[in-house]
Amino acid sequence: MSGASDHRNVDPTPFEVGITTFAETYPEVGVDTVRGHGQRLREVVEEAEVADRVGLDVYGVGEHHRADFAASAPAVVLAAIAARTSRIRLTSAVTVLSSDDPVRVYQDFATLDQLSSGRAEIIAGRGSFTESFPLFGYRLEDYDELFAEKLDLLVAIANSDRVTWSGRHRPALADQAVHPRAQQDPLPVWVGVGGNPQSVVRAASYGLPVALAIIGGEPARFAPFGDLYRRALDEFGKPRTPLAVHAHGYVGESDDAAADEFFDPYRTAMSHIGRERGWPPIGRGQFDAARSPQGSLVLGSPDTVAEKIVSMSRLMGLDRFMLHISVGTLPHEKVLRSIEFLGTEVAPRVRAAMAETSGSRRG
Repeated sequence: MSGASDHRNVDPTPFEVGITTFAETYPEVGVDTVRGHGQRLREVVEEAEVADRVGLDVYGVGEHHRADFAASAPAVVLAAIAARTSRIRLTSAVTVLSSDDPVRVYQDFATLDQLSSGRAEIIAGRGSFTESFPLFGYRLEDYDELFAEKLDLLVAIANSDRVTWSGRHRPALADQAVHPRAQQDPLPVWVGVGGNPQSVVRAASYGLPVALAIIGGEPARFAPFGDLYRRALDEFGKPRTPLAVHAHGYVGESDDAAADEFFDPYRTAMSHIGRERGWPPIGRGQFDAARSPQGSLVLGSPDTVAEKIVSMSRLMGLDRFMLHISVGTLPHEKVLRSIEFLGTEVAPRVRAAMAETSGSRRG
């Protein structure tokens, strides 16, 4: 298996705050029509423009192959964003690597990296939906093996412009050049993890950063993943690399206003997915429990959201936090306002608090 020594010098400071989206196209509450994919993608570009303008650090676009999500090609969407922004980092969230070709993934994001003057990243994951497997001719029985094998190849490509590699699910490469090369050397590759300890250990074996997705339950239950990651890095002889969390939430003018504005879109989205997966409908009581200090939703006024991000980050030893606002399709103007709150009011508080935490640890 190939190594990833070039990834070991990632500097986890300063603390980063960002946004993720899946370009959802669920109907707005009280509106009969659904946004078209073109309209939704143009809104995503505008969201990223605002995130860049208000000083957020990263914007991520997820990959899905369903009618209720507009972004099946994150690198294309991020390239459009690159042309309209100047500083924000651009990442997939996630690239479903198991059903894609690592050579093409690298080329797409290396091209994005060159277009954006070195702002591209890949978060590679197995994905929580499976539509891409039959679409691209892969068997679900190979779910785990496909990801492990393809991550190995992606890391090898990121670390060298000539690759010799062989596996079971893709033709071998013999001293093959892969171009274009990214401006960043190497192109940053993260591993997205939902709740699989083996994925955390696999990422650590390569010295790759990890992004944990928290979409339910108590964040405290995910703290062992951070501990496992750091222990595994030590055991594999890899220096510290960043750990991030992606979580659902929303920033409003007050706690009550944020909850009232977010509840119906959130319930619409989660109930839609829940019907496919056998989840019960979400009621207001369950929602309010999730937005409590111990819950998974990062939701409320700027002060409340900042406090919760800091609490989660200290608990888990995080270096980056990414808020997923458009879980259900909120009105576009409310998403933009929430992003402004996150960038202008929440992020400065979080960075200052986490800088103090880092300073006290060094001391």
